[in-house]
Amino acid sequence: MKRKASTYTISAVATQYEIHPQTLRLYEREGLLKPSRSEGNTRLYTDSDLERLEVILSLTRDLGVNLAGVEIILNMREKMDVMQREFERFFEHLRSHAEEFTHFAAAPPPAEAGALVTTTRAAVMVRRRTTTTGQRG
Repeated sequence: MKRKASTYTISAVATQYEIHPQTLRLYEREGLLKPSRSEGNTRLYTDSDLERLEVILSLTRDLGVNLAGVEIILNMREKMDVMQREFERFFEHLRSHAEEFTHFAAAPPPAEAGALVTTTRAAVMVRRRTTTTGQRG
């Protein structure tokens, strides 16, 4: 059974966080908050909106960050969350396929493993041609 998410009106949120409703409207205009709307066009704030508001208030009140800085920080946090989820998905993929990776044999060392300077096969081919051409001339 799914529980319906709690929503709060702008006046309830303003009272709870001791801020003016205009401040919440400003945050919405700036794109920092995106409350949903009722059929009557009333702003409805969810618990996740309130969590985001708490971060915004902490950044502005406690750390003195301006709204442009808040926007940058919130965007970076969102990108980091996406990256974290991608990393976890990749790590889970590695974990689920770990047994497959253990079946690969270690590659044998290249023929010139003891050489002081390693060369690529293409460089060796060019060098041999040059040497052969030089002997003819």
